[in-house]
Amino acid sequence: MTAAPDLPPLSLKKNEERRIRAGHLWVYSNEVDTAATPLKGFEPGQQAHLLAHNGKPLGTAYVNPGSLICARLVSRDPHYVLDRSLLVHRLKVALSLRERLFDQPYYRLVFGEADQLPGLVIDRYNEVCVVQVTTAGMEAVKAQLLEALDKVIHPAGVVLRADSSVRKLEGLETYQEVIGAVPDQVLVEEQGLKFAVSLQQGQKTGWFYDQRMNRARLANYVSGQRVLDVFSYVGAWGLQAAAAGAADVLCVDASAAAIDRIQANAASNGLADRVATLQGDAFEALGQLRAGQEKFDVVVLDPPAFIKRKKDTKSGEQAYHRLNQLGMQLLRRDGILVTASCSWQLPETQFRKILLQSSRHLDRSLQILERGHQAPDHPVHPAIAETDYLKALFCRVLPA
Repeated sequence: MTAAPDLPPLSLKKNEERRIRAGHLWVYSNEVDTAATPLKGFEPGQQAHLLAHNGKPLGTAYVNPGSLICARLVSRDPHYVLDRSLLVHRLKVALSLRERLFDQPYYRLVFGEADQLPGLVIDRYNEVCVVQVTTAGMEAVKAQLLEALDKVIHPAGVVLRADSSVRKLEGLETYQEVIGAVPDQVLVEEQGLKFAVSLQQGQKTGWFYDQRMNRARLANYVSGQRVLDVFSYVGAWGLQAAAAGAADVLCVDASAAAIDRIQANAASNGLADRVATLQGDAFEALGQLRAGQEKFDVVVLDPPAFIKRKKDTKSGEQAYHRLNQLGMQLLRRDGILVTASCSWQLPETQFRKILLQSSRHLDRSLQILERGHQAPDHPVHPAIAETDYLKALFCRVLPA
């Protein structure tokens, strides 16, 4: 790692360094002593020495004067700057964890702040990586990032998915870029199955590695059962259920492209005879199934985040309530509900309360059998609540 050059200072107001010293990495604009170090003096993505009010160094950060989170710490050692050398070091540290956890190169290689690389997500698909850059500071070192990634794992191809809506908060344009050899579809291997996904047209970075451990748990509940998989995407939950011995599986998704991929993935894994599909809005499809008096032994609900911002809390909680109530109505008398939330703003205690209210509204009893979490390639930074986002509950729903 190279020594930091002379960087401009960014000073905090008195006592505003407490959160940083306690482990957080973010600086909010109202915490900066703008009289001493005006934010307007910085270019988006410019690096700075972060200083406490008394002038003591807190580390090196990159700055975006136009963002509410106006700075993010990249090193607590003020001698280091975010450059190719530090990126190589951090990528190697991240890689060592994933190689310890998984015997095949399919995982989230970098999970932002939790891997000390704020503003960066990298998913690995064997020889291809999807890189998601969401901040001006990480965008400023993009060329060095790609060099570091090449040095550490030598990918044959890279897809830059700089198309997240979060970039708008940083004043960044959105785009996609393909570097090297990237096929139209790549194969993901999970629990002995292979799934074809598109890294350019697929959701987010193409695959949801965060649920892998929870999908593995599903095998304990589905043998000989009828399974409904809602928000199926390319069939990750549904095909795992079929492979684990489910009698039949119905996968529901709103996307015609996703439905096509579910069918193709089922066929390629020899599961087509037990996997059916239904295209449509999840809430409407659940209503149709209920109207048709369909019943299932296991219902899996893995929706997108209904609460993306704090102001979405009320409507999001209502959506979780409605979705889970619909799911419970489709269960047989002694059924299993596997339900998830990736909204970090929804605490597990509140999620459980929503499930309880849904079950009581239907005059059902609820038992929580297992509590799932995001997979360990999505580590949690204990000072940053936003990194602890995924909740998956395995529930037994019984008559009252």
